[in-house]
Amino acid sequence: MTKYRFTALGIARVPPKHHRKPPAGKRTDVPGFPLQRVVLALCLIAIVAGCSPIDRYKAVSTIFDGVPSMPPPEQFCGEYASSVVAKLRADIASGGANRGDAAGKASSHKPYNEKQCDRCHDKTTESGFVVKSKNELCFVCHTGFVKGSFVHGPIAVGDCLACHEPHSSSNPSLLKSPAGQVCNACHREKRQASGLHENSASHDLICINCHDPHYGNVQYFLR
Repeated sequence: MTKYRFTALGIARVPPKHHRKPPAGKRTDVPGFPLQRVVLALCLIAIVAGCSPIDRYKAVSTIFDGVPSMPPPEQFCGEYASSVVAKLRADIASGGANRGDAAGKASSHKPYNEKQCDRCHDKTTESGFVVKSKNELCFVCHTGFVKGSFVHGPIAVGDCLACHEPHSSSNPSLLKSPAGQVCNACHREKRQASGLHENSASHDLICINCHDPHYGNVQYFLR
């Protein structure tokens, strides 16, 4: 397998330990031609661009030599936290123009707001809904919602009402509690990385700044 390594001038191919001169007439431009190396690098970048940092590191380090090691979790999370805090402060300084629902606006369910009760309710059925169970109700309209490899428990069983109100809420996104408190309704266990969580809380970070509340492609739904 042809391998490459990072150098001060860019990407270079690692030469094989034993190089034999190819027979006359045999093509030798495939592994060593600069254009092919550039194309290979561009393809690799395109493939790993959408991966998580961990998956991206695994892919790149498998093909290339000399890839720097990932920073320790404390540094990695600390840098991310700093970027989130900087963005929040910028939004606050601009008057919340970029925060949308995060500014604390009340919310209401569109069918409820438009008095289209029959979108969810049916008095002729035993359940009173258009489906047999309320845990199937949200997915009647919110189709294709789950996209990640890891799914939050309430979403996996259709218990959206564990976190959201069905009609209206004084919080954004129909949340039952403010975004910084809603997770505490269920998650009362001691955090595995307690120091990291305490440090994040001291910088006014809340759970959803680092974790997706519904699903993700990384364990613990890390963003």
